[in-house]
Amino acid sequence: MRVSYLGSSESAAFIAANSIRIPLYSESAKLSPKSQPSKDKSLDLNTLCIQNPTSTFFVRAQGESIAKVDIQTGDVLVADRSLTARHGDIVIAYEHGKMSVMILELKPDVLLRPKNKAYAASAAPVVTSETSSLEIFGVVTSVVRQLDRG
Repeated sequence: MRVSYLGSSESAAFIAANSIRIPLYSESAKLSPKSQPSKDKSLDLNTLCIQNPTSTFFVRAQGESIAKVDIQTGDVLVADRSLTARHGDIVIAYEHGKMSVMILELKPDVLLRPKNKAYAASAAPVVTSETSSLEIFGVVTSVVRQLDRG
């Protein structure tokens, strides 16, 4: 799955100064048009999606190679460069001049693997070596998706 770089987040101070608190309703609450959220139940999407503002960036997903983990074309992925990638993480990888989204495997060998059976034969795992130009650009921490209202 390829990605398009959308940009990085602002500083923590900028995010705090421009925070927008949105009412948060409990799933178990009986909602009606007259329902009012509790004053202490609100949510800021910046706080939810961005833990490290200075190292966070956004990419738009393009392709179906990791559809099995429910990342689809058009999704905005929030990635953090400050995190150390671990086995099984969804990562933004840069290799051979292309950025892509793959699952990082560290055992028994270091490789990037797609998560879509349709890609298993044609898109073999990317095996790294000492001469490889692979760079882990960031760890995906959140996915933002617009729903199609048809």
